[in-house]
Amino acid sequence: MSEPAAKKRPFTWSRPTGPSDDPFAWLSDRDDPDTIAYLETENSYADSWFARHDDMLDAIFAEIRSRVQETDMSAPVPHGPWWYVARTEEGKSYPIHCRGSSAGSADEFVLLDQNVEAAADEFFDLGVFEISQDHRLIAWSADTRGDEHYTMRVRDVSGSEPVDLVDEIRDTTWAGAAWSSDARYLFYVTADAMERPCHVWRHQIGTAQTDDVLIFSEPDERFFVGVGSTRSNEWIVVQLNSKQSSEAWLLPTDEPLADLQLVAPRRDEVEYHIDHWGDRFVIVTNLDSIDFRVMQAALDSPADWHELVAGERGRRIVAAEPFADHLVLHEWHAAQPQIRIVLRDGTSDVIAIDDEPHDVGIGPNAEWDTKVVRLTYQSLTAPLTVLDVDVTTGERFVVRQTPTPNVDLADYVATREWAAADDGTLVPIDIVRHVDTPADGSARAVLYGYGAYEATLPPWFSTARLSYLDRGGVWALVHPRGGGELGRQWYLDGKLENKRNTFTDTLAAADHLVAHGWSAPDRLALRGGSAGGLLVGACVTMRPSRFVAAIAEVPFLDVVSTMSDPSLPLTVTEWEEWGDPRSEPAATYMLGYSPYDNTTAQDYPAMFVTAGLNDPRVSYHEPAKWVAKLRDVRTNGAPLVLRTEMGAGHGGPSGRYDAWRDEARVLTFLLVNT
Repeated sequence: MSEPAAKKRPFTWSRPTGPSDDPFAWLSDRDDPDTIAYLETENSYADSWFARHDDMLDAIFAEIRSRVQETDMSAPVPHGPWWYVARTEEGKSYPIHCRGSSAGSADEFVLLDQNVEAAADEFFDLGVFEISQDHRLIAWSADTRGDEHYTMRVRDVSGSEPVDLVDEIRDTTWAGAAWSSDARYLFYVTADAMERPCHVWRHQIGTAQTDDVLIFSEPDERFFVGVGSTRSNEWIVVQLNSKQSSEAWLLPTDEPLADLQLVAPRRDEVEYHIDHWGDRFVIVTNLDSIDFRVMQAALDSPADWHELVAGERGRRIVAAEPFADHLVLHEWHAAQPQIRIVLRDGTSDVIAIDDEPHDVGIGPNAEWDTKVVRLTYQSLTAPLTVLDVDVTTGERFVVRQTPTPNVDLADYVATREWAAADDGTLVPIDIVRHVDTPADGSARAVLYGYGAYEATLPPWFSTARLSYLDRGGVWALVHPRGGGELGRQWYLDGKLENKRNTFTDTLAAADHLVAHGWSAPDRLALRGGSAGGLLVGACVTMRPSRFVAAIAEVPFLDVVSTMSDPSLPLTVTEWEEWGDPRSEPAATYMLGYSPYDNTTAQDYPAMFVTAGLNDPRVSYHEPAKWVAKLRDVRTNGAPLVLRTEMGAGHGGPSGRYDAWRDEARVLTFLLVNT
């Protein structure tokens, strides 16, 4: 099949930097019949390209599946009188949620079978799954289009068989839910026309959604709103966050009809998150501490803060999880996550983890009064492991490690190195390979990156990745500025007028991989998704000859046009991250790296680009326009494949088998082109 060619229609953007022609702007109109026709033609072309490599794709899919114990069960979680668990069954795409009276019988009663609920839909994403304090009711929601519009239902699980009540709440969001202590009221969040979660509602069980009461609404388009309960079950928290400030409101769970209580008024560039710790509140904040500190406040004066855990530059406190007698802090230090236990007298101790690049996090901990904290651990060479740690004795118990049949974990080795950026800044890179793959400059390699929103991207284990490693590939994870791995300043140095650092850091990491023998100069690929797709697009347009292949998944590419249009969903909330190009100096700076605007007549690497038609975060038209422009102006004929999920959104296909096949496509493309 020959390459598709999108129609060109005259259109000109008016910008502070001058007029800009965009003959593919029409692709943003989903209702134009030519738009869907073009996407379907591109999908047919993608199918024809992958059909030529069916043998490899099928082999990789089979390998991925062979490394997964398809009939499996998660580690049971104690919660009140029950143990809760999720299990999977061979041949079924989604988890089954259960509970039992003991850890050994935790799958005795089925609460929600996602396979049953998803039977009539191509896409299914479970949103909230919130259990009432008396364990009698579950609020659960599902998105069946990928557009992040969820329908919430209430399920009675007190009898021998679960039964959904008459309650049906439409167009809710992913931004949480909370129960009153008597389970008579349910609190949830809806979005505005810009897809911004901003309205908090109170629903009385057994009544129609039209009778629900709006208890909070946030008009400032910079702020997202969420709702949730404290682990103590005594408070409901309404949390507001912009990219630079926050605010919280409180409601006692036993007074659901009371007015919300403001914790502290929002202030520019001051962030805080509050939680309940028995006789006091604890607050994680950046007030007078760039990498955050932990404060405490009396229950009757939540705005009067006093320091509990001091901040330390370079040790970023991400979250504080209260339990009856201790706090669990999640931190990042030296580009590694760590867990710190803090007692009520303020003394603390870090739980030591091995030196290999790894991830450690706070696992599902439903119980309030407990001496045992559940953690999760994984690395590039170790699958997800569930640990229980006794905070009084320090003893650790391995509850469960995810089985990896047909895998010898000793076959893989990981290391961390540091690349020198243009300005001398050292950028961490985590590298994994098969033990038999030499670091002599002959191997194929792929570099993965994100670098935005202060998102920390710890190393993770992937059974799918092993198919690449087993074929002599080196996989590397770069932590460029713009992420949060080295503290708040690392983030600030990669956003707004410093955004180019994200891309030059990544290019420095690419050069490092070649210079230190991890990759052949002509076998290096680049991969990223969403804001990481912007990273891919920017690096490829800045130095296309550096990479032989690139994978851009649901990429944010048309930066200037999108961020200039406040009528598009989420644009206003994003100005604090990227800037507002409707005026200078942001207009010129953002134009300097916007991939779509900087795609010119030159050779480009082989590229596989993905999109989701129902994606509310990065519209399908950004990758579609980019591919259309690349086809029009590039000067070489390397493979260029666009694949749009016509029934899904930002996260791609929802079922695990579809997700495995999706990953098999990516790996096939990488292996063929590196």
